[in-house]
Amino acid sequence: MLRYVYASDLDDYPKLARTMFRDRADQFKTRLGWDVNVDQDGYERDAYDDLNPLYVIWEEPDGSHGGSMRFLPTTGRTMVNEHFGDLISGPIASPLIWECSRFCLTRGAGGHVAAALMLGGGEIMQNFGIEHFVGVFDARMVRIYRMIGSSPDVLGSTGTGRDQISVGLWHFDEGDAEAVAERAGVPMQRSRQWFDRAFGMTRYRNYARSA
Repeated sequence: MLRYVYASDLDDYPKLARTMFRDRADQFKTRLGWDVNVDQDGYERDAYDDLNPLYVIWEEPDGSHGGSMRFLPTTGRTMVNEHFGDLISGPIASPLIWECSRFCLTRGAGGHVAAALMLGGGEIMQNFGIEHFVGVFDARMVRIYRMIGSSPDVLGSTGTGRDQISVGLWHFDEGDAEAVAERAGVPMQRSRQWFDRAFGMTRYRNYARSA
């Protein structure tokens, strides 16, 4: 199932949090060889985890992490602006754009997990009145995004081949969400129930924009 958890509430889900940060270390440090910090507990964390981001996490039946993404408003500090500004024409700062980062899948995760995470992103977008997500991705993610039907508009890139790094902009409409839901094997009604349960609210589409 999908969990929506702010960093300040991760202590309520100790196994989920522990396995998420360890899976991030395994993916970004061990498998991809990125220059990231891994602490004595085997966790991969960075400064943006200290800004109370919202995590969308696929929880396996045993309560462990299957995949996750991290979201922050671009009105505050973001990785795109602070580390990849040379790939965009100027800082991205809008209440209608959030940054998505640290897309992580546990070893052996099926394609449905990646699609479910994108479906969760779509729920955030629709319910929080967000128009776009911005994020940094490497060449290996191009195939994954294409597979789940959620490819971004590329704003800028550096490098070539397997070493290419890009900044992309995502938008979801209702049709996109339904296609991703089908790929994830998650009915839209169930996806909406997971979101409503997390926030204790009835769905109000585009509330933030109209309030």
